[in-house]
Amino acid sequence: MATKFRFQDLKIWQSAIEIADELFDIADDLEKKKLFRFAEQLRGSGMSVSNNIAEGSGSSSKKDFKNFLNFARRSAFENANILIILERRSLINAVQLDKKLTDLSILSRQITNFQKSLK
Repeated sequence: MATKFRFQDLKIWQSAIEIADELFDIADDLEKKKLFRFAEQLRGSGMSVSNNIAEGSGSSSKKDFKNFLNFARRSAFENANILIILERRSLINAVQLDKKLTDLSILSRQITNFQKSLK
């Protein structure tokens, strides 16, 4: 049986990974257009959400975990900002933007609610 980490059972981590996969697809398209910096930034911020959730889940205190969840939530906002810029530059379309902003907004609220549950 494969080893399983605590974060893998967290819905917020699972959602963050799904969103990151979709952001990587957008980044792949950006690379095809030789927009490497945009692609790199999107991948980094996309991974940051799930990375911070995972790292925080290994904290020895709830206070530390909450801090990492705050970083994860802020990274979701960073992703939203990058996507808005990409849409303004006609690098993604309005439908893509709306879908991703909705996903990120939901995830952000889920992270906040999970933080509140860590008393």
